[in-house]
Amino acid sequence: MTSPAYSSASQWYREGGQASHVRTMKSPGGILDLLEIEGQAGDRSRPAVPDITLYQDVHGGCRIRGDLGGGRFGLTTKKGGIVLAAPNFATTTIADTSHRVRCLAFPMAQWESVLDEATSGRFSSDSSYVYGRVFDCPNIRSALRNLWALCDEQGAPSGLLARAAGCEILAELCRLCGAPLGPTKGGLAPWAERRCLELMRARLSDDVSLDELAAEAQLSPFHFARMFKQSLGVPPRVYLTRLRLERACDLLETTDLPVTEIAFEVGYSSNQVLARVFTKHRRMSPSDYRRAVRDPVRQISMSAKGPALATFEVQQ
Repeated sequence: MTSPAYSSASQWYREGGQASHVRTMKSPGGILDLLEIEGQAGDRSRPAVPDITLYQDVHGGCRIRGDLGGGRFGLTTKKGGIVLAAPNFATTTIADTSHRVRCLAFPMAQWESVLDEATSGRFSSDSSYVYGRVFDCPNIRSALRNLWALCDEQGAPSGLLARAAGCEILAELCRLCGAPLGPTKGGLAPWAERRCLELMRARLSDDVSLDELAAEAQLSPFHFARMFKQSLGVPPRVYLTRLRLERACDLLETTDLPVTEIAFEVGYSSNQVLARVFTKHRRMSPSDYRRAVRDPVRQISMSAKGPALATFEVQQ
C-alpha cells in the first residue's frame, strides 16, 4: 500500500481533480465524511487516503472496473449496492457509464480504536478480500438511508448522531470482514440508563457526544450504543430525536416562546430544521400543533383525522 497523499477522503473530493463532480458534502466534525458524487463515464481513480470508504450506487446499472485494494475487478452495480475501498490505497476505478454515488468515509484516526475494542483486535483494515466486492446488506442500506434522511432534515448530523450511525454501520462491516462482534450480554444497568437519559434531557440544546454518554455509563462508545438499543429499543440517535420532539411539544403547549427559540432550546439550528423534523413525525407544523392543542374544537377534529396529538413515532 502507498502512503496517503491526502489527509482524508473529504480533502481529496474538495480539492482533487474530481471536485467538480461533488454535489453534496457533509462532514460532522471529522467523525464521518458524507458526500454525493455525480459524473459521466471516465476515470474515477483516487489517491491514497487514510479512510475506510463505502460507495453506494444511487440508481444502479453502473459498470465499473479497477482495484479498490482487493485486486482487479469488473462489475455492474445494483441500485443501493455497496462497495468498499481500502484505506491507504491508491484506488483505480474506471466507470463505463454515467453514475451517481453516495460516499461514506470513516477516518481511521477516529475509528481504529473503536474497531479494535469492538472486535477484540480481530478487525484488520488489510482484509483485502472485502475490497471491490458488492455488498447487499439491508442493515447498512437502512443505516445509510437514515443517515442521509437526517442530513436532509437537519444539515450535517450532530456528533452524537454521526457517531451512533457509524457504530451501527461498522458493526455490520466487522461481520462482513470476518470479525463479527460478540453478542451483547444485556442492556444498560438501571442506574446507567437513568443517568444517560438525564444527561440527554439536560443537554438537548448541546451536541452531547456518544463518548460522553458512554463515559456516564462507564462503557466504551461502541458497546454503549449496542446496549442502549437493547435497553431502549432504538439507537441513541433515534431516542435523541424523540426527546427533542417531546420537549418541543411541551414548550409549544405551555409557553408563548417563538418557534425559533424553541428550536434552539431543543438543539436544532433553526426553526426551518425543527419544522422539517416536526412535520415528518407529527404530520403538522409546530405552529399548527400549537394552535391545535390550544383550541379544543380543532384538537378533536385533528385527532379524528390521524394519530393522537400526544403520541408520535420516530423512525429508526
